[in-house]
Amino acid sequence: MNPADLPTELATPSAGLVEAVRAIAQGPLASQAYAIDRGAYPVDLMKQLAATGAMSAHLSRADGSPGDYGLAILAMAEASKVCGATGFMMWCQAVAGLYMQASGNPALTGERLARHVRGQTVGGTGLSNPMKSFAQIEALLLKATPVEGGYLVNGTLPWVSNLGPDHYFGAIASVQVDGASAGRELMFMLRCGAPGVTLKACPAFSGMEGTGTYSVHCKDLFVGADDVVADPAKPLIARIRGGFVLLQCGIAAGIIQGAIDSMWAVEGQLGHVNQYLEDRPAELQAEFDALVARILKLAETPFDTSTDYFIDVLDARAHGAELCLRAANSALLHQGARGYLMSSEVQRRVREAQFVAIVTPAIKHLRKEIARLSAEEMPG
Repeated sequence: MNPADLPTELATPSAGLVEAVRAIAQGPLASQAYAIDRGAYPVDLMKQLAATGAMSAHLSRADGSPGDYGLAILAMAEASKVCGATGFMMWCQAVAGLYMQASGNPALTGERLARHVRGQTVGGTGLSNPMKSFAQIEALLLKATPVEGGYLVNGTLPWVSNLGPDHYFGAIASVQVDGASAGRELMFMLRCGAPGVTLKACPAFSGMEGTGTYSVHCKDLFVGADDVVADPAKPLIARIRGGFVLLQCGIAAGIIQGAIDSMWAVEGQLGHVNQYLEDRPAELQAEFDALVARILKLAETPFDTSTDYFIDVLDARAHGAELCLRAANSALLHQGARGYLMSSEVQRRVREAQFVAIVTPAIKHLRKEIARLSAEEMPG
């Protein structure tokens, strides 16, 4: 991609990016975390966070230099310490920008990407179903039929997050010719306000309610050249899959650190009895610090397409999910009854950790892919 095609908004990230995110997280986000958990979608906060550069730090810069995936992960973790739902939406916004930039499509990398980077527009990702389809877990739910000037897309995605009537997200559809699969997939940016698109509310979840999550129904949605990310889709997915998964580690990292911090918060009062619990804060912190160091090392080469590298990324993501569950559960035990109050961040964090464990790629999906890729790498 020619750097001249990239918006000037993609300048070098501010050295104070993490601090800027922390100020928002500890201030307005902290005051709204309970409401977000109960269903309030914080679109204004998302735009504030985007304006800091938190969701674009990983993108290639306007001068041609690579983005900083480690910085993006650390920024996401700062918000996730306070509100895991917001961290998840930051990931949605971050990967939507990744799709647009990786497309090389001038219609996506120009003003549309610039508005996305500035936080003037908001986007998400609808790749849960495609990722499971590529892993032979389920079939692709969207179908694209070639027509003059583009495609007509039909089908339903059961839940896609960080959405609103004027938002957009990355999607993948199976290309159909004469009613049969053409053997390739189309990746495109799906505009929620386009004719033929209907957003429907999902059933209530046990947590993460304020994430703007909807069922998306497409009826003869026209997708033209300006919205195409990749055709065929799989070569681009192979290039960005490492970064896609790595960025999710920022959600887990914040939830884990938040859980450990809440254990220390009651140590002075309850340490005399909490000492008999397993997964104590010092041990969890040591394991977590080692995992973060590993993730940040992997983040130095997010576009490594080797199988060994991707196995390492999947393993780090799985470790993060598993440590998330342990840390959140242990924090609840450390805090006792006060952590079981509905208003408690500790109780909320348990449900956020469960989400990290089941969101695509879920722990079982990660383990399946690690097993499959490892078998392919074995000689003989």
